[in-house]
This record gives sequence, structure tokens and C-alpha cells, in this order.
Amino acid sequence: MKEKEISVSAPGRLCLLGEHQDYFGLSIIAAAINLRISISGKKRQDEMFHINLPDIGRTEEFPTKKEQAYNQKRDYLKSAVNILKRVGVPLTSGWDCTVKGSIPINSGTASSSALVVAWIKFLLESSRDKRAEMAEAIAEFAFSAEVAEFKEPGGKMDHYVSSLGNVISINFAAPMKIEKFKNPLKTFVLADSLIKKETTNTLGFIKSHVLQGVSSIQERIKSFNLNSTIGPREKDEIKKLPDKERRLISGTLMTRDITAEGKRLFLSDEFDHTYFGLLLSKQQDVLRDYLQVSVPKIDKMIDVSLEAGALGAKINGSGEGGCIFAYTPEKSEEVTEAIKRLDTKVYIVHIDEGARKDK
Repeated sequence: MKEKEISVSAPGRLCLLGEHQDYFGLSIIAAAINLRISISGKKRQDEMFHINLPDIGRTEEFPTKKEQAYNQKRDYLKSAVNILKRVGVPLTSGWDCTVKGSIPINSGTASSSALVVAWIKFLLESSRDKRAEMAEAIAEFAFSAEVAEFKEPGGKMDHYVSSLGNVISINFAAPMKIEKFKNPLKTFVLADSLIKKETTNTLGFIKSHVLQGVSSIQERIKSFNLNSTIGPREKDEIKKLPDKERRLISGTLMTRDITAEGKRLFLSDEFDHTYFGLLLSKQQDVLRDYLQVSVPKIDKMIDVSLEAGALGAKINGSGEGGCIFAYTPEKSEEVTEAIKRLDTKVYIVHIDEGARKDK
């Protein structure tokens, strides 16, 4: 017998190290946080989804039976239903649902991915499908619904982190490899600059120019790729590239190496919190100077957090607005008060579990 009431939730995420790496098949280290999207639902007597989204002042209603046409640019609630129907999930019952969240919207903390992960989890739970307990299957369904279905340029990082939770490393080269780390991390301060951004444009710009640069180098070094060891010959070829390609490939390779350092740190016997903060700041330097996805207010927020005692700080997400986070094992209150003075919205956060059934 199917349940009459269901509640699920999925977390937002911090990309600790490896920003703009997942869609190149490279590694990231990321963590789920205790800001979440929650979906609660009561079973209806008909075959309609009625979905209330009070955080954005919207409602949606559509039937469960047939595949749905999309009425908006990123129609994720419908696309998730369509994806699951195509793989045989029997979505037949109607539900009255309410979606609420504490994740900043359009601010680089994976609110949209958490929504899709939570919705996939809800739909699988409502159908009593065994994949409701398979975090990696939920992540793949969510990626299909949010990215592949709409032919957008993003990767799978957000979906896997939201679904699996805690601290993980993912190498996106085929076959994809996931490592779950012990969580040595303490408190973070997450701060929303309140500058809205256009994630897909940023991703598309970086991806296209990096791939163009790789293709140019491969005309002279056929074996070259973004996993290559960079010796004198490779460095010479990178220097010959046009400015944008040279800058973006250099930043991508530097991020690759910083992320590898981070992995060694998480796998070490003793976690060095100060060194972790240094790696965050090194990653931010690359995002600012090479990928050029920072803006003056973001730079100021980071400077202020470091002055107030954070061990390190960086952009969270694609950049050009959105959030930063600062690592604050001991100074979270001081950093919070300092950043608040810059017309921001600030959260003290910690690492959390992945998508879950709440009752």
C-alpha cells in the first residue's frame, strides 16, 4: 500500500576545490551543507500533481499520466516526471506538494539541483521504487532532468553531492570515480552577495574556450588533454594560444593541481585546517585572476572575511555573483559580523547528509 504522506529533503553544497572542473571530466571535492530543499506531499484522490512553491510565489499543476510538454525554459518539475516515466517508474497517483527551502536561490549553492534531487527522491518514494534508496541513481536521474534534458552545459557535481551528502571527491573521467571522505571540517560562513548571475552563460563561455584551446594544442601534441603532465613543450604550446584560451586553460590546469593537493590532505592521517584554508584561497586566486569569474563585491567580501579571522575563502559556484564561503573553525561569529556590513545575507553552516526521507 502506497503512503499517503511523504516528506523528503536534499541539501545545497559547497564546492570546496575544483570549481569548473566537472564538465571537463576532472576531479572536484565538494560537501553538502545544512541548507536544504524540503518537499512534503499528501496523496490526492485524482491523478494530478498540485505543487505549491511559496518561496517564489508560484504554483504548478499537471497530470501524472502522460509525458509533459515544457512551458518554461527550465521546467524541472515536469522534466523529472518525464525522465522517470521513460525508465518505467509508475507515476500514477496525484499529490498535493509543498516545496520550501533555505538555500539561497540563483547564488551558486546548487538550489536548483537540490530541488531536482529532492523531487526525484519524492517521486521514487511515492512510487515505492527501490531506486529511492540508491543515491547514485537519484543523482543520475536529476542530472538528466536538469541538464541533459535541456541541453545545458553543466556537469554532475551538484546532483551527486546533494544526493550522496557529506564530503566527497568525484573524478568525472569515464568511468566516474567517487570517494567518500571522513568529515574533519568545522564551521563555514556562507555569504550571499545578492548579485544574481547567469550560470549557464558562464559555464558555456569557459567550456567552449578551454576546449578550443585543447583542440589547438592537439594539432601539435596529439596526446595532450587536461589530464596531461605539463612539461616544457606543453607550456610552450599553451603560451602560443590566444589570450582567452591561454588564460582559461592555465586556470583549469592550476585548479586540477590544487584539487589533487586537497585530496591528499583529506586522505592524510591528520587534517591540517590552516593548510585547507590556504588551498581555498589559492583556488580563489585562480577563479579571480585566470577564470575571471569574480567581481569587486565578491573580492571585498573575501578580503573582509580573511581580515576577520577566516582561514581561507572562495567563490562558491560558477561565479560572477552569488555566494562566497569562508572557513571559520574558530571565528565564525566575527566573520559573520564583518561580512554583514557589506549588504549581504549570511549563514553559518556545517556539513550535512544527502537526500533523505524525513518521515
